[in-house]
Amino acid sequence: MTNDDETRLIAAARRGESRAFAALVDRTQQKVRGFLRRYIGDWGDADDLSQEAFVVAWSRLDRFEGRSSFASWVCGVGYRLARDARRTRDRAMVRDAEWLEASEVPDAAPIEDRMALAKAMAALPDDQRAAVALCLGEGFSHSEAATVLGLPLGTVKSHVTRGRERVLRALETGE
Repeated sequence: MTNDDETRLIAAARRGESRAFAALVDRTQQKVRGFLRRYIGDWGDADDLSQEAFVVAWSRLDRFEGRSSFASWVCGVGYRLARDARRTRDRAMVRDAEWLEASEVPDAAPIEDRMALAKAMAALPDDQRAAVALCLGEGFSHSEAATVLGLPLGTVKSHVTRGRERVLRALETGE
């Protein structure tokens, strides 16, 4: 594509002609995708970021000053998006690692006990099983569980009490 062709397409795209922008995308997307694939190393993520870069370019086309080619400008947009995504991912990984270190992981129960508990839980009615899982398994308060399940508070309390009794009975009798 010549500079004149690119200039005409950009001017038309700025006037809102989506076909002109589509032509720009068609002529430059391989360069942008190729750059991001090499930079990121993951083709799927690179393709997603490439697409996002063109969406951003469309919304910010008025900021394109023409000091470089359109492809170079979109590659810059893609680079900044990829860099920001990498920073976000890295921060999340650090945050998750810190959370795991701070979490107390209880010793796992023997497999037989876990299987018996799973069987006992499966025997409970759905609402009762959900209330027991939320309150006793995940530490939710009764009122939080009531909100999650869309049930009255008293019903959740009853479900937890009855469900706990049924599970304990099943575990004691080995059913």
